[in-house]
Amino acid sequence: MLHVDIPSRADIESLIGVRAPACLSLYLPTTPLTQDAQADRIAMKNLARSGHDALLAQGADKREVAAIGEALEDLLEDDDFWAHQARSLAVFATATRTLTFRLPNALEALVETGDRFFIKPLLRAVTVPQSAFVLAISQGAVRLVEVSGELPAVTVKVANLPKDAAHAAGKASILARPTSGRLQGNGGQNVRLGQYARQVDQALRVLLAGREIPLILAANQPLDSIYRSVNTYPHLAAVSIHGKSDATSDAELAESARAVLDQLHVEDLKTLHAEFEARMGEGRATTDIAQAARAATFGAIATLLVDIDEIVPGHVDEITGAVTFGDSGTVARQGVVDQIAGRALLTGARVLGERRADIPGGGSLAAILRYPF
Repeated sequence: MLHVDIPSRADIESLIGVRAPACLSLYLPTTPLTQDAQADRIAMKNLARSGHDALLAQGADKREVAAIGEALEDLLEDDDFWAHQARSLAVFATATRTLTFRLPNALEALVETGDRFFIKPLLRAVTVPQSAFVLAISQGAVRLVEVSGELPAVTVKVANLPKDAAHAAGKASILARPTSGRLQGNGGQNVRLGQYARQVDQALRVLLAGREIPLILAANQPLDSIYRSVNTYPHLAAVSIHGKSDATSDAELAESARAVLDQLHVEDLKTLHAEFEARMGEGRATTDIAQAARAATFGAIATLLVDIDEIVPGHVDEITGAVTFGDSGTVARQGVVDQIAGRALLTGARVLGERRADIPGGGSLAAILRYPF
């Protein structure tokens, strides 16, 4: 399995709330192949050195900078940690605490320093799913397949997962002669399939608990509808993969799953673009950074799309939301848009990290507002 620990919304909000004289945010593309991990460690060491120098240049206390350096050295020397990586690593360090997240999507190498963490690239991991689980289920077989970026798909062992529908019903076949009048014909078969689906859902609960990764169903009718009627996992995708799931290889399921993930994100963007245009006519949308900063400060943003690649240097006033733009040499290089994104998240907004071409208006950000502002 790909070793990931994708941050929850609560994790991101906690990072946003951190204020310290010396904060270091580090993003690093990594490989899940243990034999290639040494190159990643070298790259992180170089980024950590850059962060160390930047903090000192910004006037941070030398003792705090040294404490951060020691924590990162400990991380670099942890062989077990580096043996279990995903496609990117995010590290957030202060003098007293170091947090890491292994991410399934590829991010560019980056180190940022200041009095707060730089969270904008992290948003990409929770905006566009690069990974998914595929539940391939038919009357004759069931398996859970993990799909992770461009890595080979793998079947995941799930405790207490029934072998097939007959096994779940405790019968040699779900077509066997029923003992109850209620289980006659197709209706009886659907009851057995419902039992099967519930047992599968219960088996998946432990594995999927606390996750936000999409679950894609590979099934045909009536099992597709039956499983959806008993599913308890909140991130079951609305789009299914149809075909002979028990005869389809993991690799073929992965290819179909990636197409489903792309389709879901494209449809989501279309909906957001249409909503943005409608709200613009009502005075409830903006691409202006200064207006978005004020709106975020006063909790007026409902949905925000931000460019994860660009950094707009500057500072947003904590009280008024007024923007002071800077330049790439200022201490507050982390940027205005990152601060806007943080404030929007803390006031309940949906925040998406996108590429500029996918943002309405093609700018640094696009905000849909709760009311005219």
